Amino acid sequence: MFSLRRLRLLREVAARGSLAAAATALGQDPSSVSHQLKILESEVGAQLLERVGRGVRLTEEAQILVARTEAVLRELEAAEAEIAEVRHRVGGTVRVAAFQTALHTIVPGALARLARDHPDLTVITTHIRTEDAVPALLARDFDLVLQEDYPSRPARRDEGVETEVLGDDELCLITPAAADSGSSGPPSVPSLDGCAHHAWAMEPADTRAGHWSRAECRRAGFEPEVRTESSDILLLVRFVALGLASALVPRMSLQAAAANAGIDSATISTHRLPEPASRRISTAIRRGSARTPRIIALRAALAAEFATP
Repeated sequence: MFSLRRLRLLREVAARGSLAAAATALGQDPSSVSHQLKILESEVGAQLLERVGRGVRLTEEAQILVARTEAVLRELEAAEAEIAEVRHRVGGTVRVAAFQTALHTIVPGALARLARDHPDLTVITTHIRTEDAVPALLARDFDLVLQEDYPSRPARRDEGVETEVLGDDELCLITPAAADSGSSGPPSVPSLDGCAHHAWAMEPADTRAGHWSRAECRRAGFEPEVRTESSDILLLVRFVALGLASALVPRMSLQAAAANAGIDSATISTHRLPEPASRRISTAIRRGSARTPRIIALRAALAAEFATP
């Protein structure tokens, strides 16, 4: 029978793309990982890795082993969940990764609920790009990730992942308040195409948010002049508050900006889009862990906090 410990090493190499990255993730020396995989090759009787540039590629035999290892790990995770369920204990450590606005809004309140209701539970939180969340979950860097789906680029669904929707967060146009007020009469309400001449602050084009923002402007008939590009959405809101740009953002980012970045909401005008749109926020876990009491408690706390006005 093959060594599960060595099979997990092979799985890490498959997930990380190189021996060095796998060793770093596991806190081991690369030479030690290489030695263990050589032993596994002897056990299997076949070559498992092929050098490709600075990385490695799995052979067909290795891919079979990794797929079977994933199934074994899912079963072991399910067994752990069932044992914890029988013991009725919410404790241990759970690792959470979330995108920026969730960390500024729903996550702190959820952690406060958990600290009050489940003092034996330790929650470790990490900021992560939405695009990296599910791969990191499958690599077992985290036990739960918060993800966001935008209308133009929904998240890829993976067989090993189970998602649960928290709710929708409206997407809106924000412009500097001064730009919308005249010397007399009520302020005008700009349409998106009426902002074609504005400077724009957007997330990078290779992100879901950045892709959606640019697609929305193009649907309105113009190519946005992006003068500020950043994955820090609170920075984008600040640029709008300072009168330097307009932006397309989720409402949750305005809540985060007001509560945590000291941005005065009076400096920003918020407008609904011609065709209402929202991003969908979900929690994602690995299949097999859904019955784990600490996962159940964490999901419940996040759902309660999201539902809180």
